[in-house]
Amino acid sequence: MKRREPQRTCVACRQEAGKRGLIRLVRLPDGTAGYDAGGRAPGRGAYLHPEQDCLAQARKRRALERALKARVDEVLWQTLAVVSQVAEGGGVK
Repeated sequence: MKRREPQRTCVACRQEAGKRGLIRLVRLPDGTAGYDAGGRAPGRGAYLHPEQDCLAQARKRRALERALKARVDEVLWQTLAVVSQVAEGGGVK
């Protein structure tokens, strides 16, 4: 019997998708946001599509800050841009 993949909602575009198809971010104990590559880190989490449009929308609307109730620094935005490029098949430039 095949297990169903959990569904999560992108904080930027509000579209549902399978958990494996989204990037997970988590609030760290120091009050900042971090990238959760494994998808299993403890704490409050939020999900984003690995697409430039969703990243731009989330940044403009401050959706991650609201969802995680945490600060999102410039380094994390740069990391997310690289992750989305790799996911879209563009590789790292």
